[in-house]
Amino acid sequence: MLTNSSILITGGTGSFGHTFVPMTLAKYNPSRLVIFSRDEMKQWEMAKLYGDDDRVRFFIGDVRDKDRLARALNGIDYVVHAAATKIVPTAEYNPFECVKTNVFGAMNLIDACIDQGVKRVVALSTDKASSPANLYGATKLTSDKLFIAGNSYSGNNETRFSVVRYGNVMGSRGSVIPFFLSQKEALPITDVRMTRFMITLEEGVDLVWHALEDMVGGEIYVKKIPSMKITDIALAVAPEKTQKIIGIRPGEKLHEQMIGFEDAPHTYEYSEHFKILPAIHDWTRDPRRIGNGKKVTDDFIYSSDNNPQWMSIDTLQSWIRSNLDKIGKI
Repeated sequence: MLTNSSILITGGTGSFGHTFVPMTLAKYNPSRLVIFSRDEMKQWEMAKLYGDDDRVRFFIGDVRDKDRLARALNGIDYVVHAAATKIVPTAEYNPFECVKTNVFGAMNLIDACIDQGVKRVVALSTDKASSPANLYGATKLTSDKLFIAGNSYSGNNETRFSVVRYGNVMGSRGSVIPFFLSQKEALPITDVRMTRFMITLEEGVDLVWHALEDMVGGEIYVKKIPSMKITDIALAVAPEKTQKIIGIRPGEKLHEQMIGFEDAPHTYEYSEHFKILPAIHDWTRDPRRIGNGKKVTDDFIYSSDNNPQWMSIDTLQSWIRSNLDKIGKI
């Protein structure tokens, strides 16, 4: 489906974009892949990686600017929405800015995609959007709801929207692994009971590809991924260093959740993922959206502490050794 198509990724100079772009170029050979972001220096640095590859284009712009989005989306078939204000403490202390990007930016993109006749849009979400305890999570939950509603908002237009949701991206900029690697002395641990979901960027890209192929519109795709205790992550990163308990930061959860019991009545299970179907318009009963999915129990919760799948310290250490040259750099 993506072969010879035109694709745009918002926030494309971030960690996800640095993995999505080369993987998509290699697998699908799109005719045009546009990186839309507001940081000219990051675009300049990223452009050097692709030399004279005329499939890759760079477009300076901000999702807060609807007119600029409309210009960038001209002739685009598929959109991956990765732009967001993501750091939890940053969002807590700069709430207006977080809302402008994560909520108003989502609204702008939905409108612009419909107006420009984009075929399919997949928005990246987060485990923090399920029963949110911080502003970042609340804005991403709002964004998820907006993209789901965009399918009815588009009317007779063929533009369709879906969402993918996953947890802590291993080794990405600002995440816990490069943070622990940067520490010279004791590793700061917020709470010894804390757990997190773990996913690689490559797995995140695979989930987006699947969503683009599978979506009818309004689905939230949740990847089945392992959990780890924060203390085990610290042991995997730096087993020789001591751990210092500092307490949970503002807006931080003890355990992350990707599917709450409120969503369980609308959730179906597949071999490698779950799918939360939209409750509006009875889409949760739509055979096209359900496919071969199996309904989960009504009391089902998918959280990082009750996850049946766990990553071992040895597995994470092996991954770190194999990816050390790029951890925290993209």
